[in-house]
Amino acid sequence: MSDISAVRPDPIEQVVADFDRPALTREQFHRLLQAGVQHGASDIHFRVGDPPTYRVHGKLVQMNLPKLRVGDTKVLCDYVITDPNARNEMATLQEHDTSYSLPGVSRFRVNVFRQRGSMSLILRIIPSTVPTLEGLGLPEVLRTISEYERGLVLVTGATGSGKSSTLAAMINHVNQSRRCHILTIEDPIEFIHRNAKASVSQREIGIDTRNYNVALRAALRQDPDVILVGEMRDAESVDIALKASETGHMVFSTVHTPDAAKTVNRLVSVFPAEEQQNVRYRLADSLKATVSQRLIPKPDGKGRIAACEIMIVTMTVQDYLRDPAKSGSLKDVIEQGRNQYHMQTFDQDLARLVREKKITFEAARQNASNPGDLERTMRFE
Repeated sequence: MSDISAVRPDPIEQVVADFDRPALTREQFHRLLQAGVQHGASDIHFRVGDPPTYRVHGKLVQMNLPKLRVGDTKVLCDYVITDPNARNEMATLQEHDTSYSLPGVSRFRVNVFRQRGSMSLILRIIPSTVPTLEGLGLPEVLRTISEYERGLVLVTGATGSGKSSTLAAMINHVNQSRRCHILTIEDPIEFIHRNAKASVSQREIGIDTRNYNVALRAALRQDPDVILVGEMRDAESVDIALKASETGHMVFSTVHTPDAAKTVNRLVSVFPAEEQQNVRYRLADSLKATVSQRLIPKPDGKGRIAACEIMIVTMTVQDYLRDPAKSGSLKDVIEQGRNQYHMQTFDQDLARLVREKKITFEAARQNASNPGDLERTMRFE
């Protein structure tokens, strides 16, 4: 993609023509959103003191537009916030999650937050079509993982690593291939899943239910076969998700952790010390797989591709999950399980992507768990 700050698309030129109005109009706001979608942005930032800013292929690009004022971001909050309680508390609102839809263009996940006393907004662009495992270039084993009928599967990674897209692709595969009831609990709803073979119910925090914990407890009485939990945030949500998987449901969720070992430690650590060993045993019995990912820039700079660590919970992995002294060595088990179980470490996948010329060696080295080992592996090959 060319530098969008240097060459303005038509929607931006229209905004410039009347940018001196007291505050951004809804029409101007929509043009900015439209331009972001047209140029492949993943996120759009609106902050006082900065011009509208797009994240394109992982990098922030400021538009060649006037800096936003307090009145601009305040009126944008009026446009996107529909919850009556949040609107009533606008003067003291500190943060708020919602979604916004621009028909014919895209849907957006919105976070409103206060910084240095003024309101800011960051919108994540949600593609209008549900992604597929093939379209995202994800490993074939994810198809098998998606087809599990009971247990817990976690997709992990940092913010912006593509977890939501991967989960959506896995749910889409279930929807296309299995006659079942899929129940999603999201904050907010991102991808809209239309019924295919499955029947899909999607619930949004704040609109359809009060919070994750209330929705998860209720989910067990809503006859689901598959439950997607947007995020497991605390001991209660982890406990309910484990109970759902223990009672024969298939549960998918996300955790903001970089790899399998840290995921296990994070889930265990949210519980009191006296409960942690029991939680380890429950995880060993219920967890079926973890998929951790990082987005790596492509050689031409036009987009990014996911590198994945994949852990399948075998009997050996179960032993490592139960023993806190062993969980830090899960990487070794994953590395050894590649041929038989289709597991892979980040560095194994990075080496594959380099061999297939989908990423450069330098990009792989910068994102490797152990750059030295990766370099030795590539030199040996």
